[in-house]
Amino acid sequence: MAEALRRLRISSDTMGAGEMGVEMAGSNVLERARRGAGLSQQELAERARTSRTAVSAYEHGRKSPSLGTVERLLAASGYELDVRPRLSFRAVTGRRGKRYAVPDRLPRLPVEQALGMVRLPLRLNWSEPDRLYRLSDRRDRARVYEIVLREGDGADIERYVDGALLVDQWMNLVLPADLRTAWAPLIERLLAA
Repeated sequence: MAEALRRLRISSDTMGAGEMGVEMAGSNVLERARRGAGLSQQELAERARTSRTAVSAYEHGRKSPSLGTVERLLAASGYELDVRPRLSFRAVTGRRGKRYAVPDRLPRLPVEQALGMVRLPLRLNWSEPDRLYRLSDRRDRARVYEIVLREGDGADIERYVDGALLVDQWMNLVLPADLRTAWAPLIERLLAA
């Protein structure tokens, strides 16, 4: 296969709301990879040297594939399984009782997500509720990061903030002093490296 392997992240963004468990996650990931590659079940089955009925059973959760089988089917779709550490967040209370979510490490986003277009939910961006931000634009990205760090929770940070891009813009962000202080050890550790 001449095309480069793409990364498929198993995360809350990959799975639909309420989907839990290995079987559901595996079936969802396999179908998303196959569709993302533009393959029919038959084409995937031929590439992975299995039957179309097996692919269908995996995708519909009627049969649970082994990890090796999942990796083989993903590879045949042009994807690879990626395991990454889960972020954990602690709540830091600022001077005026405002609570901020601070991760134990900086989040990383797929390039398409880190530089894509976003419309922040109303609970984060009530002053411009329908504004579309281009994260590939440094000013738009800075504004999104300022809003998300001030108003968001851990899930918002994981969804909208890329750690490398955050470090790159850190000194130019307009943030409350207590929020900047809470994040400083994370940022300074990377800037010093």
